[in-house]
Amino acid sequence: MNSETYDALRQVFTCIDNTTLEGSDTRQRVDNLCRRSMVLQDASKGIGHVAAVCVYPVFVRQAVDCLRGSGIRVASVAGAFPAGQSPLPVKLLEVKYALDEGADEIDTVISRGSLLEGDDNKVFDEIAAIRQETAGRTLKVILETGELQTAEHIARASELAIQAGADFIKTSTGKIAVSATVEAAEVMLNIIKKHHIKTGKWVGFKAAGGISTPEEVLKYYTLAAQILGKEQIKNQFFRIGASRLTERLFSFLTEQNFVI
Repeated sequence: MNSETYDALRQVFTCIDNTTLEGSDTRQRVDNLCRRSMVLQDASKGIGHVAAVCVYPVFVRQAVDCLRGSGIRVASVAGAFPAGQSPLPVKLLEVKYALDEGADEIDTVISRGSLLEGDDNKVFDEIAAIRQETAGRTLKVILETGELQTAEHIARASELAIQAGADFIKTSTGKIAVSATVEAAEVMLNIIKKHHIKTGKWVGFKAAGGISTPEEVLKYYTLAAQILGKEQIKNQFFRIGASRLTERLFSFLTEQNFVI
């Protein structure tokens, strides 16, 4: 591995949303996740901490308390994650709960069925309502690309999410068979680039679901750098949702002989 690849992976590490989203999550598991997230950094090798910890709403307050002063943000899925099959008032109540508990960021999901039926207005209106609720916080909108079937649907979902005010568009929940793919990411990244050319504004990109090795994450880094430019690969605009990747990538980086 050359120094350029090492630097890329170091940068990616600081863009990770270290995640646990299991029905079997416990307070102890969340505590372990938060404490490990704070420990996994190495100043001697220029490895900073992860961007955020992502948990279910019921664990937000605990994560906020544990991570206080660390610089690591707290993200929460909310709004009928992962299926999105709840009425909008219910989605908004869950989002508000997570925010009231102290979440810095919300990862919400679109109504994929509505998009596949061609009801773009409903998809847009729901995202816009959640955007209004999350004013002042970071909103990541999950498209669940594995259920959208075609590149055209992925592009349309990306456009609607951006138009409705998403700070990030995100590939997947990680809860279905087809999670993040490079092909879907390419469609989304090109929509982001198109939006930037038109408006001068950047929207972030998050890949999540099934990304578990340094080799896999490097594919998303390389693709995003090619389409958006390397200067956009920072955690304000680029995230990787991960559970297994975090420890593996940190171990991989610290085992290398490169130093700053």
